[in-house]
Amino acid sequence: MKFVKNIHLSNWKWIWEDYPIFIVAEIWVNHNQNLELAKRLIKAAKEAWADAVKFQTWKTENIILKDVEKAEYQIKNTWTLESQFEMLKKLELPYERHFELKEYAESMWLIFFSTMEDFESVDFLIDDLWIELIKVGSWDLTNLPLLEYTLKKNIPMILSTWVSSEEEIDKVMKVVEKSGNNKIVLLQCTSNYPTELKDVNLLWIEILKKYGTIVWLSNHCLDVVSDIVAVWLGVKYIEKHFTLSRNLPWPDHKASLEPHEFKEFANKVRKAEIALWKKEKKVLNCVKTTKKLIERRLVARVDIKKWEILTLDKLEFKRANKGIFAYDIDKYLWKEVNRDIKKNDIILEEYFN
Repeated sequence: MKFVKNIHLSNWKWIWEDYPIFIVAEIWVNHNQNLELAKRLIKAAKEAWADAVKFQTWKTENIILKDVEKAEYQIKNTWTLESQFEMLKKLELPYERHFELKEYAESMWLIFFSTMEDFESVDFLIDDLWIELIKVGSWDLTNLPLLEYTLKKNIPMILSTWVSSEEEIDKVMKVVEKSGNNKIVLLQCTSNYPTELKDVNLLWIEILKKYGTIVWLSNHCLDVVSDIVAVWLGVKYIEKHFTLSRNLPWPDHKASLEPHEFKEFANKVRKAEIALWKKEKKVLNCVKTTKKLIERRLVARVDIKKWEILTLDKLEFKRANKGIFAYDIDKYLWKEVNRDIKKNDIILEEYFN
């Protein structure tokens, strides 16, 4: 199974193997259904060096029954007795607000995209809002009818793989292959908010590469060590949850980075990326001068008479300001010298015909 290696997200931004790491501020539901808070988050994300902002799009009635209890982390982070339905209804981002937020983000040269949650939100995001990238959340990866429907839209898709087993991912990727949509990225993710360092499981990035597609990272760990390691593993996209303050109400603020933390995270990722540089090994400009001074050159061990044959026993290898480097010795051994050379003289190219 082969997938394309680049994704054109907008008129001004590409993501692929040779481009800088794409950093996403995952706003998700941290807008608390407040338009002004959402705009403040977008502005803060730009100032914290994000490349994109991501939201979540759904109609609560389409995704959950009214009597479903909240997840453990949601209970822990909210301390309220309401149902998950009631909580999600209060966090639902109305469709009409997407337009204003997308325009606001793009005015700052940020990519705006979202995670779809139901058939209706898929149609809205792609057909009405015209987003150029859509994400499938971990909880919907095995929702094959919804996945198949979204794949038919034939736009770039990010598939979040956790909470799925390898067997489930195998089945999902067969559906992807059958669809013919080759603009697919798999996302390593641990859906625990926040995620402990021991549960980030970055080696799954290498395992997921077996499907022949790009693998990125959604990281809910507040520690940035795992993000640095992910850069080393070749990840070109990292998303982190983003908030103005972890003290704000509702569950996901507690698992999010504040602006100064996000900026520090982005800065460290950029530095790690610079440190990796490119895969080919070549002499860097910054060491060329030093290289000339420290590498060994051919020096006469003894006096050498004109027309003598240069042999190894007549040579030493020392640092010098000029002369023939030791790694070029095979070009000059067993050749006649065209002049007398004194002991400890540097051997030069012009000493040979």
